[in-house]
Amino acid sequence: MKKLRILLYCMILSGLFSGNLLSQEPAVIKIDFDRKIGAIDPNIYSGFVEPIRTTVYGNIYDPSSPLADENGFRKDLIQLLTQLKIRSLRWPGGNYVSGYNWEDGIGPKNQRPARMDLAWHQIETNQMGTDEYAKFTNLIGAQNFVCINAGTGTLDQARHWIEYCNVEEGTYYSDLRKKYGNEKPYNVKYWALGNEIDGPWQMGQKNAEDYVKFALEAAKLMQWADKNVKFIAVGASNYKPDMAWIDWDDYVLTHMAGSIDYLSVHRYVYEALPTGDRSFSSVMSLGLDLDLRIGIIRSLIQKALMKTGSKRPIYISFDEWAGGGNNLTGSLQVAQHLNAFIRNADIVKMANITMLTSLVGISPDGDYKNALFYPFYLFSNNCNGTSLNVSVNCEKYSNKIFNDIPYLDVTAALNDSTKTLVVNVVNRHETKDIQSNIVLQTGDFTGSATANEVNGKTITSGNTKTEEAVGIKTRDVKFKGNNIQYIFPAHSFTQLVIPLK
Repeated sequence: MKKLRILLYCMILSGLFSGNLLSQEPAVIKIDFDRKIGAIDPNIYSGFVEPIRTTVYGNIYDPSSPLADENGFRKDLIQLLTQLKIRSLRWPGGNYVSGYNWEDGIGPKNQRPARMDLAWHQIETNQMGTDEYAKFTNLIGAQNFVCINAGTGTLDQARHWIEYCNVEEGTYYSDLRKKYGNEKPYNVKYWALGNEIDGPWQMGQKNAEDYVKFALEAAKLMQWADKNVKFIAVGASNYKPDMAWIDWDDYVLTHMAGSIDYLSVHRYVYEALPTGDRSFSSVMSLGLDLDLRIGIIRSLIQKALMKTGSKRPIYISFDEWAGGGNNLTGSLQVAQHLNAFIRNADIVKMANITMLTSLVGISPDGDYKNALFYPFYLFSNNCNGTSLNVSVNCEKYSNKIFNDIPYLDVTAALNDSTKTLVVNVVNRHETKDIQSNIVLQTGDFTGSATANEVNGKTITSGNTKTEEAVGIKTRDVKFKGNNIQYIFPAHSFTQLVIPLK
């Protein structure tokens, strides 16, 4: 027995057990109210809708459904989306918009033309047009965010569209809106100057120079119609290995600084996975891809503002992203995306999930809360205020994509209006609970907190109309002073809401 003790002691000293011993040590999360990143813009809790397959016709607009209201909108969907507090809705595209003539979607519905949608190889009936979208966004409490056609579209189409939406009366298009039963202007604040126009999959694909020429003229004419609007320029979406996407963003920012307010970022992080690799550990590492791209674009924005001397700020509009399928893994991806936007709150001021309807389970006899619904709900309802720079010391892992991936993905927000500190934690580990010490380095607390945990039995657990395998479990947490000891369960998202005195 004595020899065995000596052998074990030597193995420990030699480091053979160091990995296991380290994994037993609690993670440490340090939060300091003085380490502020920036204000969290509520617009990061926004959605994107494009008429692909049944996304619009069937899921949103379905006059034949017994659950439809007098306008043809699904009431069950609206009821659920209202709970999510969607701040803005980007529409009508997406690839679709690069072949879209907005005038096809106004006026009496029985007189609207059916068109071939070459983007998605379907027939567009134009039953959901500008007026219908404006009604729908109003019903869910969101602002309109319109994307113009920068592919096959013209400058006249762009300026006439904003006239139809935002001019009160006395012009041809504003009076046309009133003629069609819409007395008040929609006052659309956010206008995207096209969609993914660098991609060969886009109708009317342009190089950076041609795009900038069109977008600058469109913005000029549109701003002459309404000086209060905000413009989103098309950022790169063609992420080829040659990294030419960086050159596109650099050119657009340098030549449009002073004329735009946002640069769009579209990124579906699953594209970063090695071929055939859908392992949980690899999927969970993709949050780092978001931080990497945001960091590059942040630097390009700083460069453009410094080079041009423009004092008009430019922010990131991350207006296409997705969590994945309706299961726990997708739910944790939603949480990681929102964590990335909060961690970069000083530069990311808009984010729109693709598609808005992905946050809800769709059923002919009534929609339901799917796995993606719950993390979005917790963030959009609770996580507002000021983003804090959090220090995290925890176990890490590496894979073929990234090195030193922390198992805990953490953000925090200080909300002065509700007097709460909100801490968001994703445990990326598939099998292991992680014991943690949360050190609140500043602040005076009540000694109690609420933990909202999103989890399921397995990483593939998902919800159906009749069974909810992924939901929110809520528990009270008691602590003394400024230290909270908490165990974050494997494959989970936990939001701690900590009241201040």
